[in-house]
Amino acid sequence: MNYPVWYMPTIGGGILIALISIFHVCISHFAVGGGFYLVFAERKGYRESNPAILVFTRTHARFFLLMTAILGGISGVGIWFIIGIVNPAATSLLIHTFVFGWATEWVFFLVEIVAIFVYYYSFDRLEPRTHQAVGWIYAAAAWCSLFIINGIIDFMLTPGSWTVSHDFWAGFFNETFWPALAFRTCMALMFAGVYAFLTTAFLKDTELKRTMSRFSGLWVLGALLAALPCGWWYLAELPPLAHRLAAGLSPTIVRAASYGTVATVILTILTLLLVLTRPAFHTKPAALLVFAASFVLMGSFEWSREASRRPYVIDGVMYSTGIMAADQPLIDREGFLPTARWTRFKEVHEESLPEAGAELFKFQCYACHTIGGFNNDIIARTKTMSYPVLQNYLATVHQLRPFMPPVAGSADERRALAAYIIGGLQGKPLIMPAAAGTQGQKTFRTHCTICHPESLVKSRTAGWTRQKIRWALDNLNTLQPAMPNFTGSPAQKDLIAGYIYSLNHPAETAAPAHDPGEDVFETHCSMCHTLRGGGNPLLPKVTGWDRQRIRAALDMLDKLKGGVMPPLNAPAADKEALADFLFHAAQGGNQ
Repeated sequence: MNYPVWYMPTIGGGILIALISIFHVCISHFAVGGGFYLVFAERKGYRESNPAILVFTRTHARFFLLMTAILGGISGVGIWFIIGIVNPAATSLLIHTFVFGWATEWVFFLVEIVAIFVYYYSFDRLEPRTHQAVGWIYAAAAWCSLFIINGIIDFMLTPGSWTVSHDFWAGFFNETFWPALAFRTCMALMFAGVYAFLTTAFLKDTELKRTMSRFSGLWVLGALLAALPCGWWYLAELPPLAHRLAAGLSPTIVRAASYGTVATVILTILTLLLVLTRPAFHTKPAALLVFAASFVLMGSFEWSREASRRPYVIDGVMYSTGIMAADQPLIDREGFLPTARWTRFKEVHEESLPEAGAELFKFQCYACHTIGGFNNDIIARTKTMSYPVLQNYLATVHQLRPFMPPVAGSADERRALAAYIIGGLQGKPLIMPAAAGTQGQKTFRTHCTICHPESLVKSRTAGWTRQKIRWALDNLNTLQPAMPNFTGSPAQKDLIAGYIYSLNHPAETAAPAHDPGEDVFETHCSMCHTLRGGGNPLLPKVTGWDRQRIRAALDMLDKLKGGVMPPLNAPAADKEALADFLFHAAQGGNQ
């Protein structure tokens, strides 16, 4: 980490980037599609010899000029400002990789600015053909800006062979370049029609309003229709992990996609019904509703695109924490605090454990999490966790949630981070697991309460059989795409299934007053083994075994341990009872 962090934990850098970016993207796409719209609207006015359409076009050009040159320019600078201070490492890498690309884009942007001013202020002063040629110059320059920006943005999602060659063109014409360019061009044309709705909503000439509303509606519907195959093409080119995230592994994308779907339906229905078939209903509120729906649609796309890059800010190259993926092994060996340039603490000491953890949170968690804020509040996300559970979670977070980057650093640094979150933010005691409790309960609390409190699991599994719970533990990702599959052993799954089942069936799963398997143990095993303790305890030998494995072992004792044990000469029913007794005892029962 070579850069300091601009730390505003209650707001978060990610939400600031998202808000400014979505605002700018909606204007910048209008700046691209709107240029074509102006030229075609003017052409329509001349072809139909309709002065009213030409007046409308000039009025809309003024609105277009104000929106794109002022708000677009300000928000464009705002994006540079916010990404530079929230993620300076990624910004630096992009600048150093595409410096000539940025310079070329700024040339096109300058052409845009000059052309749109000439276009607006030369209305009725230039010959129609010459004036439309100026409009075409603007539209072409704006689309070329999109062409260049699109290559750089999609490089972050699919850097492709650039990761090996570091070649400019390999990074620019990456795997998602063409589908993203096609999709964004469609979105730009859609925004041209959407923004035109705003202008037409203020028209007092009923016939002109009807004509231009239908003209604008065709831009929206045509662009939405064309965007469907482009969006499908875009999804097909995503890297495997991004594809899985988009398919449901990421709750963020699932939520954003649902908003985008609703917005698309609203946008389509309003445009189709209120504008094309019922143009008289085109009012200012209807135009604003269409505009809001398009804003939500574009926002959900950009939010999903950003989320599908996780855990990277540049896929496979740099994590969202700003840490280069190639540097992770070194940081894990030497520790994060000693290798980071701007941290106040360079070592972890017991007396300053939470303070060191606060530094680690700032540098490794703040990129995506807030403290008590709107976006990914770390307090809410960890409210069900205890100190040991969070330590375990931090060590395995990348495996459990592939869209989260691994916590870089040593085990002591993860312990400090857990101490800060649990002790400093949650106000909970920093205690290790209690000795009491069954093995099933301990296993559940270690692996499951990271996301699910016992009360929630109890309510969700009410009425389930033990077999159904056990099956579910093998198929978590099938039941809920956002859930990672549990990678524990079959024995751990048996323990968890037993414990979850016991939450709703305490009487059924309670240890019996007298276990017949205990008699079998006393008769056949106790001469060589104790259950616990002593010189040759049996339970440690079967800890982690499932019930089937214990039962199978009872039929082949003479083949275990090199044949030193005698076979168990007992009826099958006794072996079944003994297997039940040992399995139950291994889970913590019969203590």
